Order: sequence, then C-alpha cells, then structure tokens
Amino acid sequence: MSGSPRPVAASLFVTCVVDQFYPEVGESAVAVLSRLGVDVGFPRGQTCCGQPAFNSGYWNDALPLAKRTLRVLDRAEHVVVPSGSCAAMIRVFYAELLHDHPDLLEKARLLAPRVFELSEFVVDVLGVTDVTSVGAGASPAVGRRVAYHSSCHLARELGVVDQPRGLLGSLSGAELVEMDRAEVCCGFGGTFSVKYPEISAAMLQDKLDAIRDSGADAVVACDSSCLMQIGGGLSRQGIDARPVHVAQVLDEATRPAGGASSS
Repeated sequence: MSGSPRPVAASLFVTCVVDQFYPEVGESAVAVLSRLGVDVGFPRGQTCCGQPAFNSGYWNDALPLAKRTLRVLDRAEHVVVPSGSCAAMIRVFYAELLHDHPDLLEKARLLAPRVFELSEFVVDVLGVTDVTSVGAGASPAVGRRVAYHSSCHLARELGVVDQPRGLLGSLSGAELVEMDRAEVCCGFGGTFSVKYPEISAAMLQDKLDAIRDSGADAVVACDSSCLMQIGGGLSRQGIDARPVHVAQVLDEATRPAGGASSS
C-alpha cells in the first residue's frame, strides 16, 4: 500500500530588496506556498545574486556572489523567487556571467530549469490558477479595482505574462483593470535610476499617469524594486493607490476565513 504523495519541496530565495526593505513580502511568500502544500525551505547563507554588479558591468564583483548562490541552492528541488529580475539573473544571465568558468557554468545550467518566479511557480508547477479554490478567495486589503504592472525582466526574460494576471483575475471582490502601457518599464532598472535620474523620473511619471487614469485602488507587481519606485511616486504625488506585491495579494486570498494575514 503506497503512502501519501511526497509534497513538492521548494527553497525560497528571498532577494536583497525583500530582505532589507520588505520582509513582509517574504513572509507572505512562505505563507502562500505553505498553504498550497509546499514544503518550504530557506537555505542559510544566501545573499545577493549579483545582479546589481552584473548590470553595472562589474562582473568580477558579481562572480563570487553567483558562485555562492549556486552553492547555496545546489540541492534545491525548486527555487522560488519573489522577484522576476532576480529569478532572471539566476536562470538566464548566469550563463552569460559564467561563460569563461566551465564548472560554474554547468552548475548554472543544471539549476536554471528549477528556478521560478513566485506566480510562475504557483501556476506552472503547482497548477493553481484560481485562488478561490484555496482559501477565502477575497483580497479586501488590496482594493476593489486592481491594476497590474508587468515587470521588465519577468515578462521579457522569463516570459511570465499571463500567470500573475490570471491569479489576480480570479480574486473575488476585486476587478482587474487594465492601465495604459502596463508592460512599459517604471524607470527603476536598479542602478539605471541612479545613473540616469532624469530619464528614470520621466518614465516613472508616465507610469503614475497611467495608474491615476486607470482609477485603480492598488497597483500590483511581482518585483518589490518596481513597487519601491512606483510607491515613492504615488506617495509624493498624493495618488490614492497602494503598491502591493503579488505575494501579499495571494497571502490575503489564500488564508482561511477569519485567519490572520502574514502581510
């Protein structure tokens, strides 16, 4: 007689921005995955994936960070990342960074198919497309009208477009509203916003105008870095829309009725 099937195991790679600025996003990610039956682990020793240094051209500085990340995640069955850009760094750009290091490159190639952004993992690996089937289904803290910002690396490098939209569209009591040019960059781009602040500010203004025109109560994204950029602009201009990470939305939507939120 066979026993119960072994639960899916996943290691959370929490990212620097979540660790330092938005720990509640990491907590929500763990809560969501646990409710969906995932055996969640948190590998000790994880630090930055090396993306800021890589994007700035400091590949020698990014290399030891990539090496450490590969070592830390080596035994993970799946790696779940609450960030499209960090997931893309590990899954896509490590191959470019490590092209002169054959041993590390092979490790990166073996790890890449096991790395997923959070919404991608929920839909494509766990097969959950309707959050109403998991918990209370409603997300009252988010708002009645929800706009979605499509992060650049998430869509362009990972090809994750429909998964977060589908999950948001399944919310009870909330309407997913389209904002103009939702797929256009918010202007953050990591060090881009520091190197080119005027261009970054102009791009952000376009995004803020689109959010305002949509009439959304909240704008949801899969990257905390985008939400930091957008949230700062919303606050400075007094636009009444909350920046919310998709992990927090799913946390609200999957918790049992009357249960406490992790966000």
